[in-house]
This record gives sequence, structure tokens and C-alpha cells, in this order.
Amino acid sequence: MEESIELARFNMIQQQIRPWGVLDDRALEAMTEIPREPFVPDAYLGLAYSDIEIPIGSAASMLAPRIVGHLLQALAVKPGDKVLEIGTGSGYVSACLSWLGARVFSLEIDATLAAEARQRLAALKFERIEIREADGLAGPAADAPFEAIAVTGSMPTDASLDMLKGQLAIGGRLFCVIGEDPLMQATLITRLSKRDFRRQPLFETSVPALRNVAEPAGFAF
Repeated sequence: MEESIELARFNMIQQQIRPWGVLDDRALEAMTEIPREPFVPDAYLGLAYSDIEIPIGSAASMLAPRIVGHLLQALAVKPGDKVLEIGTGSGYVSACLSWLGARVFSLEIDATLAAEARQRLAALKFERIEIREADGLAGPAADAPFEAIAVTGSMPTDASLDMLKGQLAIGGRLFCVIGEDPLMQATLITRLSKRDFRRQPLFETSVPALRNVAEPAGFAF
């Protein structure tokens, strides 16, 4: 069983993530080292390394592995970086960010998901992760500024971007997905100075919307 899981994880990297343009060594290493199966509901264990969004309850789902790979590559988190995550979900992305050396402040609007992720990450002995039950788009987090912000569900419009951008440190990076089905744009925003930002389109995709901006509800992680 363990051998088949290792093979599935290897195939995820080689057949899903690398071919889709994720070539950053540290992002690939994080996803190689961190098992996905502890973050997946028992009913979906056989699909833990598949190229799909896996339901995790509360109308939420995990992001497909290739999207997570691009998120990690784009944010280029360094040890010691302070990172804000909007949408904890299962805690998998939080774990990847922590493995890269970040201090993670993760906000989850769903109380059940927040509690489960907190327990799961503690059991797996991940450190430097603080999970709070909160609406990440309601206003700035108390711990700003951040070197990186990961928004793990889509937003239909740019309405919340100014609030999120304002929480970036100079040189900080923000990953988000903007738009509505069937066409959304994964975007990287970098803060160049107090007033100047660079906006870089990354790829077209479609992921579930954040609960507090669209229905049906659901963060994607």
C-alpha cells in the first residue's frame, strides 16, 4: 500500500504538475515530501493524487495538485516569510507553505473546517501555522503586512483586491483567481512600492468561489 502511494505521488509530480509548467524545485519538493492522503476524506483516499478537486465537506474542495503547484511557485515563499492564507480548507496548502519555511496565518470562514484542519495539522506536527475562524475578505488581518498572500478560492471581481493588496509588504506577492465560470484568470500581484503594483496573468482556470463572495459556497484548497 505504501509503495503504491509513493508511486501515485511520484506520478502526480511527473505527469500532472511538471507538464503544466511548475518547475520550481522547492515547490515540487514540498509537494513530494508532504503526503496528501491525511488531508483527504476517507471516501476519496483513492483519488488523493488525482488531477481533480476533492470534496472535503461544507461545500468545499481541495484545489487540484497542479493549481497548488502553481500557487507555491508564484508566491516563491522563503524561510521566515509571513504568509496570509484566505481559506484553510483541509490544511494542505497551509502545510506546504509551512514546509517552505513560512509563518502561516490562515483564515477559514467555516468553523468545522477550521477546527478539523487545526487538529489535523497538530497531529502531523506542523509548526508556524495559526488557523483562525474568520472571513478573510471582511477586512485587513491584524498581522499585516505579509510577504505573501494566498487566496485559495476564486473571486468573481476585483472588488476585494485593494484590501488584499494593502496588506502586502514591499516586495510581497499575492496569488488569486479572478472571474466566473467558464473562464477565470490566475493572477500574481507584486507590491513594488507603497503605491505601485505589478499585475501578472498566469494561466486560465476554473476553481470554486470563496464562500463569502459567491454561491454555491466553498473554499478550494
